[in-house]
Amino acid sequence: KLEVFIDPQLPRPFLLVVGDTPAAHTLIKLGVTIGYRTCAVHPGALAADFLEADQVIDSLDLAPAQPNPSTWAVVATMGHYDEDAIEALLRYDVAYIGLVASRRRAATVLDVLRGRGISGLERVRRAADSSVGGSQEEIALATLAEIAAERHAHRGRSAIALPETVIDPICGMRVEVKGAMHTLTVGKTTHYFCGAGCLDAFRHTPSPALPTRGRE
Repeated sequence: KLEVFIDPQLPRPFLLVVGDTPAAHTLIKLGVTIGYRTCAVHPGALAADFLEADQVIDSLDLAPAQPNPSTWAVVATMGHYDEDAIEALLRYDVAYIGLVASRRRAATVLDVLRGRGISGLERVRRAADSSVGGSQEEIALATLAEIAAERHAHRGRSAIALPETVIDPICGMRVEVKGAMHTLTVGKTTHYFCGAGCLDAFRHTPSPALPTRGRE
């Protein structure tokens, strides 16, 4: 009798980080520590600038990284070129696009991209929340924890129903309908918001054409 044991070797998750900031460097270091394949992206970057990264790309031409549905991307330029980085990432079918930014900055970035006629902005998420800590390093840690949770959730999506989500009509971020704390009903339409700031902004500029709910 011959017994065969199979030890599946799954590819390492791919973490692509855009930016040359403390948050970006921390994401790369932590990603390596927990076994991710990592790619650092920054215009003009040298391999010596990101010694821990498996790959370094010195422009926003992301083709060498071959982004794919197993790619988890984070934009952590801290306002230097967020818009250009997100525009580059939206050309690819990646699992996650996170933006390290304050709520106000994230809304501004999305407004700029809308002005450029860029579509698919509902795919962009504000990575973690600045309330988790005052430093970029702490935010990077929370962002990677969020990615890990999302990645494990992806594995079970065939058996687990996704929560119903909507797009915040002001900042474009995703909001989970169940338990939403900031909502406003206009006529027969209910709008959902990520926070009180977006709700207040909407109250001054309501539009019946804005999106309501949809399943991501």
